[in-house]
Amino acid sequence: MKTAPLPSWLLALSLLLTQAALAAETAFIKSALEKPILDVDKAWQEVADYTEARVPLMPKVRTAAQWEKESARLRQEVFDRVIFRDATSQQWRDAKVGVEWQETIEGGPGYKIRKARYEALPGLWIPALLYEPEKLTGKVPVMLAVNGHDGAGKAADYKQIRCINLAKRGMLVLNVEWIGMGQLRTEGFMHYRLNQLDLCGVSGIAVHFLAQKRALDLLLSHPHADTTRVAVSGLSGGGWQTIFFSSLDIRVTLCNPVAGYSSFRTRARYISDLGDSEQTPNDLATVVDYTHLTAMLAPRAALLTHNATDQCCFAAPHALPPLLEAAAPIYRLFGADLKLRHHVNFNPGTHNYLQENREALYRALGDYFYPHDPNFTWQEINVTNEVKTAAQLNVTLPADNVDFQKLAQSAMKQLPRHADIPTDANKLKSWQKNQRAELAAIVRAHPGKVTATKLGTETKGQTTATWWALRVDDAWTVPAVELINGTPNETVLLIADNGRKSTLTQAEALLTANKRVLAIDPFYFGESKISKRDFLYALLVAAVGDRPLGLQASQVAGIARWAHTQNANQTVTIHAVGPRSSMFTLIAAGLEEKAITGVELTSPLKSLHDVINQNWSVDKYPELFCFGLLESFDLPQLEALVKPRVVVKK
Repeated sequence: MKTAPLPSWLLALSLLLTQAALAAETAFIKSALEKPILDVDKAWQEVADYTEARVPLMPKVRTAAQWEKESARLRQEVFDRVIFRDATSQQWRDAKVGVEWQETIEGGPGYKIRKARYEALPGLWIPALLYEPEKLTGKVPVMLAVNGHDGAGKAADYKQIRCINLAKRGMLVLNVEWIGMGQLRTEGFMHYRLNQLDLCGVSGIAVHFLAQKRALDLLLSHPHADTTRVAVSGLSGGGWQTIFFSSLDIRVTLCNPVAGYSSFRTRARYISDLGDSEQTPNDLATVVDYTHLTAMLAPRAALLTHNATDQCCFAAPHALPPLLEAAAPIYRLFGADLKLRHHVNFNPGTHNYLQENREALYRALGDYFYPHDPNFTWQEINVTNEVKTAAQLNVTLPADNVDFQKLAQSAMKQLPRHADIPTDANKLKSWQKNQRAELAAIVRAHPGKVTATKLGTETKGQTTATWWALRVDDAWTVPAVELINGTPNETVLLIADNGRKSTLTQAEALLTANKRVLAIDPFYFGESKISKRDFLYALLVAAVGDRPLGLQASQVAGIARWAHTQNANQTVTIHAVGPRSSMFTLIAAGLEEKAITGVELTSPLKSLHDVINQNWSVDKYPELFCFGLLESFDLPQLEALVKPRVVVKK
């Protein structure tokens, strides 16, 4: 007996109801992925806690002799473990470099300006201006004048005024261009591209240090330079150069950083102070904090200048006290209390190196360099009519001057070292074991131990959503959304560069394929993205000895193990969307050979060489610049660590 066909209106109604049910389920999945799990600013609070706790404290010393010994040890460790940690930077350090003098121009009454360029390292030339008094007899004090993040560079008027005033007082002053500013303000010299060198296992901070060292070498080569009266001063990034260089180069006898730095512990809490790549180099805070660097000036003269209401960074109320608290007892051990000074600027009190701050420097120079000269005056001489234009101060540079990107491209040519991958199964297994250990050391992998807290469960139609807070290594909270439709046969960790909120399409496809979905936001992504100056915290994480890439990979590997133990009969694979997520997913799979049974990568990188050739910067892709990763691994080597498990790339 034939069944009568359903009326068309009933079929249409059934279709509409089915479509409505599917739409409702889609809306539910979307809502589940977007539902907040973490408290507001949780990610920021955790990274601040994590970094602050890892900054070293000042050691307890009882005598000046003890501190001299400790200071020398710390200084050498900074050189060995941070600045000149690799063969390339050591070659730069030991290379013969050039100085070329160019034209001399009229300055103003009593001084002239000699133009020069010098090599910080072979092929990297830096413009400089020597302000030279017209009448020189005997030995005279010298000043290295450095500048900060000011596009005008060496031509900045407040810097010229300082240099001119000192030259009129009989000092030799070298006004140097800072990398990335003035004449060196190019894309290749952008400070966030310094980390391209780090990716190659070459110390990017070495370029900055050598730029300052070679400048002082040039200045002290002058026949009238008094090597016992050597000052360095600068504003902001120039203040950073001043403290970093002066603490490490004991030729400097008077250090005056202006609004240029604070303790790493201070920076962890005050986001205004988070420093750029050069101020926060890899592993520096495993050796010293800036409190140590300040104390390492003792017993040499120091004037710490900060601004009371600095709108930029390093405001006096929070930045200055920890520095004085660390350094004052050390100066006291030397009986040199009066050699540690500080000046707080209230007029105008904002980020500046204007007249009041300059006159604080002149006072210090008078007291320490001209103590018996009755003619020395600290009042500023009005020289505004002697300030030159950038064109007048231009120094000719070679057209092929190297920069961060060119140095990195040169360094990466033969990388990774030992790139060959064994084809023999037994040899491959041995290779994987050794390379896995090396990779774990490079990315500073963590155990990835997970403690899970279920926050709630809800079902809509055939789909059940469960929200989890996954505590990893008792330091990080990774938000996770578990989605199940029916009886799944496999668990898939779903991760995306744009966060789990962006994974609706992938999640629905996986559910349709009968997969259990665990959508997570590891460190730095989605809901775990740091809300305030995020990439600068990534730099701070590397400065205290970790690597963002290692934290991400460790979290993913740990969560994969947790997911597997929850459902012992299910395999765990990972689907990553985007080049950044694909990178740490591949590393997680390379390190975790048991719980992770395969990976699918959407839009992954083709090679780490592309990061450098495309001139990417750490502010946009912070975890990709893991120190030394390209030295040992590119994508083929990382994929080989996953074998015989499958790596699918789309």
